Amino acid sequence: MRHYRSGIVLLCVATTIGGQALLGFCPTARAATATQAVSADLAAMIQRGASFLEASQDEDGSYSSFAGTGVTSLVTTALLRNGRTPSDPLIARSLEHLQTHVKPDGGIYKTGSRYRNYETCLAMLCFSEANVDGQYDKLLDNAETFVKEMQWDGGENHDPSSTSYGGAGYGKHKRPDMSNTNFFIDALKAVGNGPDDPAMQRALAFVSRCQNLETEHNDTKFAAKNPDGGFYYTAAAGGSSQAGETATGGLRSYGSMTYAGLKSMIYAGVGPDDPRVKAAFRWAQKNYSVSENPGMGDNGLFYYYHTFSKALDAIGEAEIETADGIRHNWRKDLIDELGQRQQPDGSWLNSNERWLESDPNLVTGYVLLTLSYCHDDAAK
Repeated sequence: MRHYRSGIVLLCVATTIGGQALLGFCPTARAATATQAVSADLAAMIQRGASFLEASQDEDGSYSSFAGTGVTSLVTTALLRNGRTPSDPLIARSLEHLQTHVKPDGGIYKTGSRYRNYETCLAMLCFSEANVDGQYDKLLDNAETFVKEMQWDGGENHDPSSTSYGGAGYGKHKRPDMSNTNFFIDALKAVGNGPDDPAMQRALAFVSRCQNLETEHNDTKFAAKNPDGGFYYTAAAGGSSQAGETATGGLRSYGSMTYAGLKSMIYAGVGPDDPRVKAAFRWAQKNYSVSENPGMGDNGLFYYYHTFSKALDAIGEAEIETADGIRHNWRKDLIDELGQRQQPDGSWLNSNERWLESDPNLVTGYVLLTLSYCHDDAAK
């Protein structure tokens, strides 16, 4: 049995505001060795967001259960990454609730859900964070088997030449997409799969085909029509971008999928000198923003913040130099922007309700996940 990493419960920093201890966190090994303290402003933002979520938890331990199990998993992961422990009653109730949705097939999803990959992958991220002393090893083993079986490959009659090959998706659309594949790769990594894992390499094949870049890994008809290095939603089933098409019939790149693609390539072992990573990072430099989801405005804005922060943390860049020569400390920029967007009750929400971002539980979860990648250089 694979030895999964324990949840991140070793707290690095504690500061006090208003007489209350506010806990820092160690989201990465690199951050764990950092000497910077969590700034008072950041700690206060996290505390207020966590307090909102504590007050909004349902009696059964769930959050926004009308949307399935995904929000509960995401929120619980966010709280764990920001200092809560699996033994905390708030966390324990959510973990118990999620366990009631474990299915005989190994998946973790609401009965009848068409989002089984999405829900199971988010639950895997949650249980891997909470996996102290291997208590969830069997659950995670079974979930890993389930999502790997759902991957679009030979089992679905798609060989490596297919644009669907290697991807993961929602059942209702009957084709894979970059968002689901992004969560799939996150989940594989969380339970210990490295770049040499066959499922990871199959997923990389799909990710590479969703990039607007002609390479030996991407021979789709879209690659040359908008060769800006960014990513779009899916190359499968005729191709689709949530940002629409170019005048030449290309698929427009946009922020959330470009950062999801960049992070996914890094997790799958693609190095910084690879043309795919270089092109995606150049797109990020040209389209740097913390005020909007580039190419999409406020659509999916908080999902964007999460993929933005996780990708830039993964690539190890503390600053981004934009076309005008200005170097941006992205962590500080995010903290400042999200501080301005926090609601009086401690939550965050998007006035644009697309993709459920009018739900403060989901959006506050996204923000706390985002902030868990921001403390390393926040004091600079």
